[in-house]
Amino acid sequence: QVQLVESGGSSVQAGGSLRLSCAASGITYFPACMGWFRQAPGKEREGVATISTGGGSTFYADSVKGRFTISRANAKNTLFLQMTSLKSEDTAMYYCASRYGDCMTTITRTLFPSWGKGTQVTVSS
Repeated sequence: QVQLVESGGSSVQAGGSLRLSCAASGITYFPACMGWFRQAPGKEREGVATISTGGGSTFYADSVKGRFTISRANAKNTLFLQMTSLKSEDTAMYYCASRYGDCMTTITRTLFPSWGKGTQVTVSS
């Protein structure tokens, strides 16, 4: 059973940057596909970005392309999300998720069985 713990969430002003981290434990090998999702109040949870095992394949939601970068440090069982040029609409709870199957070209929440409890990102304008 994979345990995922997110950190790095904070309150920042629009235009600022944040780096989220996700530490994975309880695993024998790092999941093939890791991802970040977010959920704003009153909205459904949406996919932000995913990354494959070797980091060679990444997928991003259109709303964050060019601003967010997903990466992973397999040796440390850690996933990252570097967020720049933050906007008020990026305000949400951010969740880390994993699956042992390959990443898909579309970021589909239901394909990820393991989830962290989230870290809050608040962007003020």
